[in-house]
Amino acid sequence: MTEKDKPLDHSLQHDDDHMHEECGVFGIFGAPESAALTALGLHSLQHRGQESCGIVSWDGAQFHAHRALGHVGENFGDESAKIVSQLKGHAAIGHNRYATTGATNLRNVQPLFADFEFGGMALCHNGNLTNAIDLRDSLVRQGCLFQSTSDTETIIHLVARSPQQTVLDRVIDAMQKIVGAYSLVCLTRDAMIGIRDPHGVRPLVLGKVGDAHILTSETCALDIIGAEFVRDIEPGEVVMVTSEGIQSMKPFAAKPSRFCIFEYIYFARPDSVMEGKSVYNARKEIGAVLAKESNIEADVVVPVPDSGVPAAIGYAAAAGLPFDLGIIRNHYVGRTFIEPTDHVRHLGVKLKHNANTAQLKGKRVILVDDSIVRGTTSTKIVEMVRQAGAKEVHMRIASPPTTHSCFYGVDTPEREKLLAARMSVEEMAELIGVDSLAFISHDGLYQAVGEAARNNEHPQYCDACLTGDYPIALIDQNEGSNVRQLSLLAEAS
Repeated sequence: MTEKDKPLDHSLQHDDDHMHEECGVFGIFGAPESAALTALGLHSLQHRGQESCGIVSWDGAQFHAHRALGHVGENFGDESAKIVSQLKGHAAIGHNRYATTGATNLRNVQPLFADFEFGGMALCHNGNLTNAIDLRDSLVRQGCLFQSTSDTETIIHLVARSPQQTVLDRVIDAMQKIVGAYSLVCLTRDAMIGIRDPHGVRPLVLGKVGDAHILTSETCALDIIGAEFVRDIEPGEVVMVTSEGIQSMKPFAAKPSRFCIFEYIYFARPDSVMEGKSVYNARKEIGAVLAKESNIEADVVVPVPDSGVPAAIGYAAAAGLPFDLGIIRNHYVGRTFIEPTDHVRHLGVKLKHNANTAQLKGKRVILVDDSIVRGTTSTKIVEMVRQAGAKEVHMRIASPPTTHSCFYGVDTPEREKLLAARMSVEEMAELIGVDSLAFISHDGLYQAVGEAARNNEHPQYCDACLTGDYPIALIDQNEGSNVRQLSLLAEAS
């Protein structure tokens, strides 16, 4: 196994006004160049995690692995072709990580790998296990030794201790003890296994290219390798891919479907299709509904790039206003860009965005963005637009206010740091410096994704970050577990 460790610069990685992507998973079984195809799939899923990446392959005799901090292109790109060539085999799984539990260091990079009595198994997952700390404490008391601070390792220990006979039954037995939101992909000597949590909060799709089957987070990862989309893995479904085909089962108690609605708002790539809906079209429709709910007289609609673009297109069309790129994004700001002085550091947002003065000067501008989290970036962008000569600045947000933290695999600040949790819309508008501020309503958001309205008794999606309605028990969020979790994170950093 080869592993590369290097320092990671967080200076530009964290955008205060966006919730950060969770993780991306990709697995393929039955393809001669499985690792190369996995690297391409992970490249398409780079938006879901930029802190680390890894691939484990199986060649029929042994497993091969490479894990590293940084982007996919840095570790599995053209300059790293030798690494990919060493990952031999007809099956491979890969993972992009954005740390939601555990610190950012090499021992937390997935896929995790372990040798069991039945042989080796690699495992990666997208999401969070909400009883991982509780389970971990119990396992440690029973003598288990943990090598990482990632909640994913809890699954490995549960598989190891399972009394079941087959690999599949061991994995299912382990997951029946897990509470949380997850999409899981495992690779053994004989099979690739995919599991989606009973509520279906996190995405997982099945694809096919030639005779090979694929499990991955989004359809855009199928497109890059010319694979066809077969179907979404259903909530609570377990699929096992072997040389003989696909086996499907539902071993968990049925739960109401609660797919994460923020996939449509921000997380997924716009060219993906999720749960049968085009993400791009959903975002345009969100913008259209937003315009119907809170339009105001203006001269131009301007997106905060890149995530605000589809909603701004929909807003402009519904409002009958011109759409213009009044803010230009610099796509070449590297992850390790060094900000050498306080003066440069305080320029902040201009490292990524710059005002297109010719399209803003003297105009009443509607700025469209996907969300506001802390408010810091929004404040800087509004200031930049005003300095470019905008006569008025109105901000429209393509999601309801973010009032609660996510515990299901999305990196969000503590609730007291969320702007909407401690301020009214009017107070937020004053702080950010806009002439007006409006968010899409909860019902409006649900209408934009094809529902008549939000069913407040039985919500159709997970929208806990917007409502505080958590569909999955937050077992690790009691006081004792929080202390334990903080201790683990401190040890890892």
